[in-house]
Amino acid sequence: MNRHFALFLVLALGGGAAAQSADTALAPVSTQIYTVVEKSPEFPGGYEGLLQYLAATIQYPEEARADGAEGTVYVTFVIEPDGSTSGVRVLRSPHPALSQEAVRAVKAMPKWKAGRQRGKKVRVQYTLPVNFQLQ
Repeated sequence: MNRHFALFLVLALGGGAAAQSADTALAPVSTQIYTVVEKSPEFPGGYEGLLQYLAATIQYPEEARADGAEGTVYVTFVIEPDGSTSGVRVLRSPHPALSQEAVRAVKAMPKWKAGRQRGKKVRVQYTLPVNFQLQ
C-alpha cells in the first residue's frame, strides 16, 4: 500500500436469528430495523469490494497523525431497502478526527444490495469497526 498507514476492517453483526426488540416488533415493517436477517446486505463487490473501497477512500487525518492517534472507530449505520446508508454515527473512537474520517467514508459509500427478510427488502443495522494504525 502506498499510504503511510494500514487500514483493517471487520464487519460485525450482532443478535440472534430473529432479533428484534420488543418495541420494534409492533412497528410497521417499513420502520423496523433488523440486526440479523435471512439475507444480509452486500456491498458492491462483496467483502473484498468493501475493503478496496475503504482503502481507496479513507485518508489518515493529519490531526490524528500529529497526535499519534491510533485505534478502532466503531461506526454504526442502517442499510436501507434501497441500498443507501442512513443514521451513521460513531459508537466509540480513540480520536475525533478518526471519527470524522470514518463517518465521511461511510456516508460516501455507493448503494449496497439490500438485506432481505421473508423475501422482502428490509432495513438492517450494521456495525463497522475500522482500525486506524500508523506505520
